[in-house]
Amino acid sequence: MARRPTLQDVARAAGVSPATVDRVLNARERVREETARKVYEAARRVGYHAAPLIGQRLTEDLPRLRLGVVLTKERQAFYQNFKAQIEHAIASAPGLRASVVIDFAASQAPSDFALRMEGMAGRVDAVAATAVSHPDVTEAVLRLNRQGIPVLALLNDFAQGVRQAYLGLNNVKVGRIAAHMIAQTSHQPGKLAVIVGGHRWHGHELRETGFRSYLREHAPQFTVLDPLVNLETRQLTYEAMLDLLDRHPDLRGVYCAGGGMEGAIAAVEETRAPGTLALVVNELTPESRAALIARRLTMVIGTPLPRLCADMVRLAADAVQNGMPSVPGQHFLEPELFLPESV
Repeated sequence: MARRPTLQDVARAAGVSPATVDRVLNARERVREETARKVYEAARRVGYHAAPLIGQRLTEDLPRLRLGVVLTKERQAFYQNFKAQIEHAIASAPGLRASVVIDFAASQAPSDFALRMEGMAGRVDAVAATAVSHPDVTEAVLRLNRQGIPVLALLNDFAQGVRQAYLGLNNVKVGRIAAHMIAQTSHQPGKLAVIVGGHRWHGHELRETGFRSYLREHAPQFTVLDPLVNLETRQLTYEAMLDLLDRHPDLRGVYCAGGGMEGAIAAVEETRAPGTLALVVNELTPESRAALIARRLTMVIGTPLPRLCADMVRLAADAVQNGMPSVPGQHFLEPELFLPESV
């Protein structure tokens, strides 16, 4: 019969004295969090019977954060990865007893986002959401604020002046990066196109603004067509791209500023040889990665999700513990740039 692990076994595995393990287990004296965590990990590793109790001791005195997160497009690879990164950030948040409730809006209708966000009230201490810019969403944020629940905007900055912080990329800068890459890789003058998800996605409009401003300043040889709206759908993007490529044989580049990039990639693959049209999209997914490798894409501009999620947890905890800031803020992250030779 196998020997049952003892307190001494835990001490050896953790590299501490048995007395230290005893202090952690029985809460006799305060032990540094780092040391206590080492003891807990060692207890789990050797199969010590009181490991769950040690884990409980670790969190008893920590401040609590119950975070609610509302996302969209549940089936998309990017948002599935986003969900996984949020859960990891919650599980590894230092100095917090943190938990998370993640919900997905059923559609891009403002009422769906507002309903999901307000539905978090009573279950969470703070809410973070990816949502469209619309008065219904702003009113939902105001109602949450009146209940003492701070709200963070993720990726798309909604309810400006009301939400507590925006976390994401500087979308004007993202648009300028896309324009720079397309201008540098398009060796003949011609037309360029921008595809946005819709005018309620404030971030997409900022990306278009940055895109156009760069070209006005540095590449006036290009003409930017009126923006195409794809409602963030693959099929609509595919059909719009085929029509665009057919009507404009001098089209030199396309920036897909929101979702639906898979449709753009498929249309370009069917009609243009690799390298003859500059195509820039956002977020590295299995589809965009494969298109980069095949040189159907010129560049992917990505959001550093691990950093965003860790910062989200920290900012939410700060707003809960110290009160909502009187001046709403912006927390910009540096974009990740992926090229065919970097994936």
